[in-house]
Amino acid sequence: MPSQNSSFRTWHRTVLLVGVLVLLVSLVAVIVLAAILTPGKEDTSSTLLQWKGRGTTKNLREVVLGRCYNYITTVNPELGNKDCLKIWETLQDAFMYKNPCNITTDDYQPLMDLARHPVPCNKSLLWSKTNELVHRYTKADHNFLTLEDTLLGYIADQVSWCGDPASPGINYESCPKWTECESNPSTVYWKMASKLFAEEACGVVQVMLNGSIDAGAFRSSSIFGSVEIFNLDPNKVSTIQIWLMHNIGGPKRDSCTGYSITRLKTILEERNFIVSCEDNYRPVWLFQCASEPGHEDCRLCFRGVQ
Repeated sequence: MPSQNSSFRTWHRTVLLVGVLVLLVSLVAVIVLAAILTPGKEDTSSTLLQWKGRGTTKNLREVVLGRCYNYITTVNPELGNKDCLKIWETLQDAFMYKNPCNITTDDYQPLMDLARHPVPCNKSLLWSKTNELVHRYTKADHNFLTLEDTLLGYIADQVSWCGDPASPGINYESCPKWTECESNPSTVYWKMASKLFAEEACGVVQVMLNGSIDAGAFRSSSIFGSVEIFNLDPNKVSTIQIWLMHNIGGPKRDSCTGYSITRLKTILEERNFIVSCEDNYRPVWLFQCASEPGHEDCRLCFRGVQ
């Protein structure tokens, strides 16, 4: 009997040890499987930091909704029937959970249809490389509207966004620049909005270009040079007036008789537009000089002005 009891105890301990080992192996297997199926924080952050551009604007929803409501209530009350919440949801659907290098015009078309609106004739002001000046000017002179003064431009100006296939579907860390991939959310959006803005233009259209940059005032690679000029309608637009502005104090690297403007005139005239050009269009030049009245260029500018 003692020998049988000893054998039983040995067998019982062996069974317990095997059970414990099986349990430990099962726990390890569960932990490993969970680690494989659930991406860690380090993996997620390394994925989100792959682009060179700035990430999605913080509180994007609130920014877009706030701008939209402000636009339809104070900037352009005639658009009071626009549905800002629907506009935000449509924008969100265009990029969330999507590869930010595979955005298409189809993604944004519902948004363009919702937010587009007519632009009064003789008010359209196109621009290239004059961002700060042109918007300072339109804030002072309400006779002209840039793309950024329309609803589509107003809600997106200086704002960035892009999605990511992984949760939460938005990349707040970085977004691709156009040099990384052209079909990114920002580039596709602004090209489509620019196309619509040009299509809406009628009467006399103004263009403000920069004659002080090295690359030339007109560049065929710009949105103005590759999108807008080819979507102006000769049946609606009578004349295109180019304002070639120089920085106060120069340099004056381009002029209305320079190579790039001559090339621009040829393109537009071949599309049956009447084109004129003025170096340093005086109302804008006076506006520039208001901030530097003591500069030599501005003393000449103000001569004869009472």
